[in-house]
Amino acid sequence: MHVRRLVPDEAPAYRALMLDAYRDHPDAFTSSAEERAAQPTDWWAWRLAPGDAVAQRVFGAFDGDALLGAAGWSRGDRAKVSHRAELFGMAVVAAARGRGAGRALVEAVTADARAAGALTMTLTVTDGNGAAERLYARCGFVRIGLEPMAVRVGEAFVAKATMWRRLGAGDPEPARGGPGITGR
Repeated sequence: MHVRRLVPDEAPAYRALMLDAYRDHPDAFTSSAEERAAQPTDWWAWRLAPGDAVAQRVFGAFDGDALLGAAGWSRGDRAKVSHRAELFGMAVVAAARGRGAGRALVEAVTADARAAGALTMTLTVTDGNGAAERLYARCGFVRIGLEPMAVRVGEAFVAKATMWRRLGAGDPEPARGGPGITGR
C-alpha cells in the first residue's frame, strides 16, 4: 500500500469512493450522498487541484491502482487562523480497514499540513465511533469537546466530538487558559 496526493485525473475514483462512504456512513459526514452526487466531476477535480496555494489537499491510499481510502486537509486564508488546519473527508473502504490505510492517510495529511506551515490540526468524529476515535488518538489527537446535535440524519441528530493535535515537537495538550489566552 502507498499513500500520495490525489490529482484531478483521479476525480472519478475519488468521487466513487466518497459517494459510497456518504451512503454507507451518513452520520459520519456533514454532506449527504445526494448533495455530493449532484456535484459535477469538475467540482471533484477542483478538490484535487495541484500546487501549494490551494485551499485544500486530498490524499489517497492505494493498493496498486485501487483507491482504498482518502483524507484531506484544509486551511483558511485569514491571517489570525492561518496556523490551523482541519482534517476532512476521511474514508477507507471496508475491505481495507485494519490494514493501516487509515493511519497512513492521517500521517500523510498531518505531515503535509506541517510542511505547509500549519501548527495545529482539528477534526470532528461522530460521537460513539470508537474505532475512528481510537485511530485518531493513536495519531496524536486528543478529544477537546463535543457538539450535541451537530449533524441531522433524517429525523435523528448525532453529536460530533472535536479532536485536536499540535503539528510539531512534543505535541502537547491544548491550552485550557493561562497568560495570553482569553478565549476570544
